[in-house]
Amino acid sequence: MAQPKRKTSKMKKRQRKAANRYGGIQVGYCKKCDAPTLPHRVCPSCGYYGDKAVLEVAAAE
Repeated sequence: MAQPKRKTSKMKKRQRKAANRYGGIQVGYCKKCDAPTLPHRVCPSCGYYGDKAVLEVAAAE
């Protein structure tokens, strides 16, 4: 059986194992309306991004 020529470094081992730790996109919540939003995107329910109104969303009646 073939033998490795060099010791695998800690960094290489950790890089290989890091792919299994991915937990998917973490959903955040809007500060204005507490609706679930994706990170770094405008809130679809109120149209705010952080403290700024970016979109005008029509009110559903």
